[in-house]
Amino acid sequence: MRLASVDAAALAVGLRPGMSLADARAQVGELAAIPHDQTLDQDWLDRLAQGCARYTPLVALDAPDGLILDIAGAVHLFGSEAGLIADAEMRLARLGMTLRHALGPTADAARALARYQTRPAPDEASAIRRLPVAALELESEATTALVRAGLKTIGDLASRPMANIAARFGADAATALRRLLGDAPSPLDPRIKPPPVAAERRFAEPIASMAHAAKILAELAGEAIEELAKRGCGGRHFRATFFRSDGLARSIAIETGHPTRDARLVMRLFAERMDSLRDPLDPGFGFDMIRLVVPRLERLAATQLKLEGGTVRDTEIDELADRLTTRLGRGRVRRLRPADTHIPEQAQLELPAIEAPAPQPWPAPEEGEPPTRPFHLFDPPQPIEVIAEVPDGPPHHFRWRRATHAIHRYEGPERIAAEWWRRRDNAGLTRDYYRVEDAQGRRFWLFRHGLYEEKDNPRWYIHGVFA
Repeated sequence: MRLASVDAAALAVGLRPGMSLADARAQVGELAAIPHDQTLDQDWLDRLAQGCARYTPLVALDAPDGLILDIAGAVHLFGSEAGLIADAEMRLARLGMTLRHALGPTADAARALARYQTRPAPDEASAIRRLPVAALELESEATTALVRAGLKTIGDLASRPMANIAARFGADAATALRRLLGDAPSPLDPRIKPPPVAAERRFAEPIASMAHAAKILAELAGEAIEELAKRGCGGRHFRATFFRSDGLARSIAIETGHPTRDARLVMRLFAERMDSLRDPLDPGFGFDMIRLVVPRLERLAATQLKLEGGTVRDTEIDELADRLTTRLGRGRVRRLRPADTHIPEQAQLELPAIEAPAPQPWPAPEEGEPPTRPFHLFDPPQPIEVIAEVPDGPPHHFRWRRATHAIHRYEGPERIAAEWWRRRDNAGLTRDYYRVEDAQGRRFWLFRHGLYEEKDNPRWYIHGVFA
């Protein structure tokens, strides 16, 4: 077992990451060692990334212990780059953390300077050229080869023709060097994509009242709805982020089954979501910023009022499904949607109500005719024992759940062939379905799985019971 990370006090007494735990205990008898949990580290880094969204919406994770922020266009909010850095250092210090930062013309350059710079330089270009070739983060063999060739810094490597570097040390070395120098794209993959609609409030004095925070959120919802109306769109996903003064942030998201521009509905869903939180929203020392974003939009036309007056009530079921989904969970409320298939158990799909597409008409039964399908199907169909006069004939008796049923009436067969393009194992057998009624008037839906030409001694099953 080895040390994965050490604090400042451990560094002061000579402990270093990578040292074996036994050697560390021998050197420091009162060493406090905590098992390393990568999942918790990742969660903590993700929470820090949410908090850094106060500086810029473009925040990328640089696991396991770094963040990359694109602050272009956001520096004026803090006066200068130094003001932004000072604010970040102050908030992280409240969390007991130290910050090692660097500014660079590209994401790769800033990352390399923060991780590998050992001495100050007059400008960013000079600082990049002073970096060791380890900043390219190539394979260990390639890095060793560069050092043995006398190319110990990025400046040494940049003075050589790029074609020679690629030919001798590989294309990866040339690409990494070009990205570090800014000659090749250095794309940033933000943790959260910039939303199309956003509204925010910053406070000179943090607010510690949840009632006040909810009032501010309602104002932001109104602003977002106005912007949605200008675009002729409605929101399907709304996310509110509460930034605490200690640097952490907490996000709460809601979704709707259909696009909406109803601010009251949005706030009602947010209230439902907050009331159902297992870990209640804690303002701590107060919120100094609240942001509401709408990352998912859809076209929303104007609503037509009924000719006889009154409000349109077609969306009431959708609003009820949204409230129940927000309160109970995304997968707890579901809707059935017809599917284009003749296989009975695949004729409908069960989807979360929040994701279900526009409703489609179900096939209507013929007037005066009994239903062709049971309301509920067994999944999977239950095996039964059947007695028939002839092998391919209809059933006369069947035994199910230790009870024998004598069939007085039957209708069928309804022959359903398998979908040949999905044929596998026994799924390719033909089914002969019968609607039957026993002596007590109970009605069942039975089928024989396979023809005698397809399979010797095919099995019988009961697929459903009619009401």
